[in-house]
Amino acid sequence: MTGPPPPEEITDAAVLKAVMHPLRRRIMDSLGRGPATATKLAKELGESSGATSYHLRELAKYDFIDEAPELAHGKERWWRARARDIRWPRHSEQNDEMRAVFDEAHRAAFTEDLEQLARFLEKRGELGDWGDAFVFSRGAVYVDLPELKQFWEEYLDLLRRYWRPEPAPGARKVVVRWVAFPDPEGDEERED
Repeated sequence: MTGPPPPEEITDAAVLKAVMHPLRRRIMDSLGRGPATATKLAKELGESSGATSYHLRELAKYDFIDEAPELAHGKERWWRARARDIRWPRHSEQNDEMRAVFDEAHRAAFTEDLEQLARFLEKRGELGDWGDAFVFSRGAVYVDLPELKQFWEEYLDLLRRYWRPEPAPGARKVVVRWVAFPDPEGDEERED
C-alpha cells in the first residue's frame, strides 16, 4: 500500500465492541509496533497464550489484524496490525446500542490518552531531543456546523498526508489527538 487506507464507516456495534475490549486494545497497540505471535504477546502483556490467541482470532474476524504467514515457522501463527481509517456514524445517527458502546469507548480512550500523556511527562527527561517534542495548543474558535465539518476534514487530510506504512529512519511514533466540542456553558448558537 503506497498511501493511507481509504476511509470506511463502521455502523455495527459488534465491531466497536470487538476493538474496545481492553486486552484487544493492548494487543493492537503491541502489533502496531510490529508482528507477533500469541505466545510473544502473552509474555509481553502478562496474559495466557490461550487468551491472546482467542483475542487475536476475534480481532482478525473483524479485520483489525492479518496473519503474517511469511514469518511463521512450523505451527506458530504470526499476526500484524492492519492499516484502517475507520470512521463511525454521527452520534445522532447511531442506534441506542451503538451510542452506549461509542460513549463508553470515548471515555475509555480519553482515560488511556491521559495515562499515556502522564507516562510521557514522567519519562520526558530520558527521551533526549524527543523530550522537547510535546506540541500543545489550547484555544477556541467560533464556527458554524459546516465550518466545523470543514475544519475536521482538513485535519484528517493533514494527518493522512503524514501517514506512512513503515517508519522512516529517525522517525518514531508520535501520538496525535485532536478533539473539538461545543462549550456546554458557552454562548448559544448566534442568530443574525
